[in-house]
Amino acid sequence: MTKPLLIGISARIHHPIGPVLDLGGVYTKTLHYLEQSVAHWVTSKDVLAVMIPAIESEGLIQRNEMSLSAYADNLDGLLLQGGADIAPESYGETPLDPEWAGDRVRDRYEIELFNAFKAAGKPILGICRGCQLINVAFGGTLFQDIPSQVPDAIAHRDTSMYERQLHQVNLVQGTKLSELYPGTSQAMINSIHHQAVKGLGRDLVVEALGVPDGIVEAIRWRGPSYVFGMQWHPEFLALKSLDNAQLDGHPILKDFLDAVRAVRESNA
Repeated sequence: MTKPLLIGISARIHHPIGPVLDLGGVYTKTLHYLEQSVAHWVTSKDVLAVMIPAIESEGLIQRNEMSLSAYADNLDGLLLQGGADIAPESYGETPLDPEWAGDRVRDRYEIELFNAFKAAGKPILGICRGCQLINVAFGGTLFQDIPSQVPDAIAHRDTSMYERQLHQVNLVQGTKLSELYPGTSQAMINSIHHQAVKGLGRDLVVEALGVPDGIVEAIRWRGPSYVFGMQWHPEFLALKSLDNAQLDGHPILKDFLDAVRAVRESNA
């Protein structure tokens, strides 16, 4: 029987805020967690999802006792899931508003994780925050808040609608993403973000743009290994109540897993 692919998924982090005793129980602790829909989207009979915990100096494990590169050596691919804002300090800025301070701890952890998998030549896929993290890891910058910094932009987040907030994107023709959807130049996606790519990182190409505001919605690395990020959440399309007109995420997942299998076979 063929050994299943092992896909590492970066952890979301819950940081308890004071007074923590008011939260009660487990919420008084730092939590690393994986959103179920992401795990279910990537998992199949020959693919297993493995959440990768962050390692911080205040934990029980000393930082020098474990390297995230060990995960890159032993896992086949990396999926960067969504979540908290990226801290402006991670791309050389300061927060324009305290609410946009982001999660610097998670940034350090995920950038180290990203660099380890990239150095190992293992495929990397980023969803929402994961797309932004890829851009920052390559030296790019972000809009800290689309509504205030891009006044003419359409609504990219509606907390009351969440994954049912939809808008159109243009697939940039001639890119790998457009090749996955032959005959499709424009598509509908969900949108749950208020930050986005501003300055494009080194050796990245844009593969999808929001309509009509031109906000970057998908990026890909031009380097030797697979690195792709998208602002939308393909994992939410599994909900049967959602609009069937949305861009089907299965071609993207298949392309990612095909790349993972190819790298494993080449290293065998």
